[in-house]
Amino acid sequence: MAQLGGQGQQVLILPEGTNRFLGRDAQRMNILAGKVLAETVRTTLGPKGMDKMLVDGLGDIVVTNDGVTILKEMDIEHPAAKMLVEVAKTQEDEVGDGTTTAVIIAGELLKKAEGLLDQDIHPTIVAMGYRQAAEKAQEILNVISIDADDRDTLLKVAMTAMTGKGTEKAREPLAELIVSAVKQVEENGEIDTDHIKIEKKDGASIEESALVNGVVIDKERVHPGMPKKIEDGKIALLNSAIEVKETEVDAEIRITDPAQMQAFIEQEEQMIRDMVDKIEDAGANVLFCQKGIDDLAQHYLAKAGIMAVRRVKKSDIEKLSRATGAKVVTNIEDLTFNDLGQAGSVAEKKVSGEDMIFVEECKDPKSVTLFVRGSTKHVVDEIERAVDDAIGVVASTAEDKQVVAGGGAAEISIAKGLKEYADTISGREQLAVAAFAEALEVVPKTLAENAGLDSIDSLVDLRAAHEKSIYMGLDVFKGEVRDMYRAGVIEPKRVKKQAIQSAAEAAEMILRIDDVIASSGAGKEPDMGGMEGMGGMPPMM
Repeated sequence: MAQLGGQGQQVLILPEGTNRFLGRDAQRMNILAGKVLAETVRTTLGPKGMDKMLVDGLGDIVVTNDGVTILKEMDIEHPAAKMLVEVAKTQEDEVGDGTTTAVIIAGELLKKAEGLLDQDIHPTIVAMGYRQAAEKAQEILNVISIDADDRDTLLKVAMTAMTGKGTEKAREPLAELIVSAVKQVEENGEIDTDHIKIEKKDGASIEESALVNGVVIDKERVHPGMPKKIEDGKIALLNSAIEVKETEVDAEIRITDPAQMQAFIEQEEQMIRDMVDKIEDAGANVLFCQKGIDDLAQHYLAKAGIMAVRRVKKSDIEKLSRATGAKVVTNIEDLTFNDLGQAGSVAEKKVSGEDMIFVEECKDPKSVTLFVRGSTKHVVDEIERAVDDAIGVVASTAEDKQVVAGGGAAEISIAKGLKEYADTISGREQLAVAAFAEALEVVPKTLAENAGLDSIDSLVDLRAAHEKSIYMGLDVFKGEVRDMYRAGVIEPKRVKKQAIQSAAEAAEMILRIDDVIASSGAGKEPDMGGMEGMGGMPPMM
């Protein structure tokens, strides 16, 4: 709103009901949102982190300490807080782990920036200093990283990722399964984790989880007369329906004689019969169809001794193709013996009261299934998230072949290097670089707090230990500083690289905002997610 000269006439620029926050108010409000969000997930960090119980509008419960899951499940309204949720999502997509670390570093960067803004340092200078610090941090990270990609290192990386996520008692067997799965799908040094399917079922202990050299599909045979198990399976993959097609255009068939009607029905039956004969002639004894299978076709397939499964997901069809070597056929007329895939065993098994199809004993499959078990639904869901994170970090390590010591060792090393770097910079950016260094120390500090240790004492001990070795981190189980590389607490370099980079960029972007204009929308009351009066974040939950 503005006034023209001395006439006192108002000019409306923004519609009525629009919320606007300017300058320091906007900055303080956004910083507060970031800090509150970081505090929310902070208690979940590390092996002794706590869990959150999230209840949605329908009463469904999620119990987890996985940062990105917590942030996705929370109903977050605040625009600046949503930007930090994006940091966690990017971290999850790129690496698979380190989501909580990324968010708490971003929150701490905003907290430190607030102190600098109170000293009348311009936000642009803080953002510039943060950018310089982030670049330098990546250089230091390259220096302190260790080259390693042997199986033992991959196992340690997997176990580190799963510690504190409800999988402790079965860490070692699960790590073995995960490393074997990642190694199996590796092609030309590249690993696509989408080719590792995680199938979960409750009703058994974690130790009963298994790696299937093939694909597990949550479906059943279409006809009870079909064989339940087939040895030496010849597998056909079809992405068209086995049924009489409707005509493409509107058509009318006039039948004037009952005999014609019978001939018409017989002709339809013969078309179905020909389709089944085609599958049988190709030599297939197992059929996976992406679409429907007609009731009559089911009968003929059962008579021919062919096990058939219908309405299989497209993603599962692709995995079956990679696992068995079968080609996906669109037109049933084109099906030949060369299109078939092979599996040592295809069987329908009952798991927790539900039928599932196990395609096993495939020869050098490029798609495998981790069959995860747990005692209850909530337990198996959390184990699945832990396994998913571990797959991501093992794949990152196998690709980059570089790791860093865990337990806060990497963050302390980078912070130490940044403090030395800050002394070489003239101008106010020096303060921003030093603040960035202090912000990174939030990781070991939080690990100590979550383990019930004194965070200040732990930090002082860590700094002193780093004068001798860059691998010294905080062992939260023993409550002491020790060489984390020797202790087997190892993380991929990519986790740290991505977390620092995305946290720094998100903090920079939030700091450069000096005006928040929130439209009320058509006929709605303006909702700033608790932004009025800088009220913080309660409406997030």
